[in-house]
Amino acid sequence: MDAESLLMQFPEFVGEVRDLSPPGFWFILALLVAGTATAFYFIWRSLHRARIIEDTPTARIRSAHQGYLEIEGEGRLLDGPPIGGPLTGTHCLWYSYKIEHRESHRDSRGHSSSSWSTIQSGISDGLFLIEDDTGRCIIDPDGAEVIVSEKDVWYGYEAFPHGGAPVTKSWFRLGGGNYRYTEERLMPGPVYALGWFNTVRNAASDMSADVSAVLREWKVDQTGLLARFDGNGDGKLDPGEWDVARAAALHEVMQLRSQRPELPSSNLLSRSTSDRHPFLLSAIPQQVLTSRYRRQALIALVLTFVGVVATVLYVTARFNISG
Repeated sequence: MDAESLLMQFPEFVGEVRDLSPPGFWFILALLVAGTATAFYFIWRSLHRARIIEDTPTARIRSAHQGYLEIEGEGRLLDGPPIGGPLTGTHCLWYSYKIEHRESHRDSRGHSSSSWSTIQSGISDGLFLIEDDTGRCIIDPDGAEVIVSEKDVWYGYEAFPHGGAPVTKSWFRLGGGNYRYTEERLMPGPVYALGWFNTVRNAASDMSADVSAVLREWKVDQTGLLARFDGNGDGKLDPGEWDVARAAALHEVMQLRSQRPELPSSNLLSRSTSDRHPFLLSAIPQQVLTSRYRRQALIALVLTFVGVVATVLYVTARFNISG
């Protein structure tokens, strides 16, 4: 059955499409095309990640070569102040959080609706360790795709939650609240890591503190800081520009440490400079992670097929149905 024969069975749909104004028609068509293209991209993205995980041998830290590789081990906190989730205070290796506010809207017909608007968010940039039975490696999570082991979502009536996440959150969901809090955490324990491995001199456990010290020193000279990293010239550093500044500070610290050959060397795993090499940190074992990416690719394939069919029917209904 071709598209026209199928559409003849749904004259109301054809009529609604034909009655759309030109701007409305092209807007919906653009959404269909964009959605289909996004689904197709996720086929490639998910399969690419699955193949890289399968094809990359797992290295032992002590004998690992310099470059792109994967390691598995126990994730541990560095010495010093622990990393903690901002909303719950839970100690972890990495976190991301988001606070959203429910906003009400009323359209021209008087119909009311609501949506969530993000008012605050953040991602951890603290360093942590991964250890196997041969050695240990410092992980710099900046720019990583992190598959977490814990996620809390709850609701409340304050712009910032106090006392952390409730032990039982079901009634918070039922009772509602004007604010929604989300916190994801990578916890100490088994960690799979895929990224760029580099051995540096004097990469001691207080590297995070050294990076922070460099950034604090740069902040004293705000004019110089903005001149170096304010790429859009708006007089402040947005999150992306802070990432660039932090990467520059880390590079400076590593250069300073590399000039001290008398000190022991340590290993660092971080983001690759190539977009073809994803940087992954996962609480899920690599076999399970590969299966997950392949399922995502299959779902994206189905959505791509649905998107193509919907786009063809939509265009056909507009231009090719007579009557």
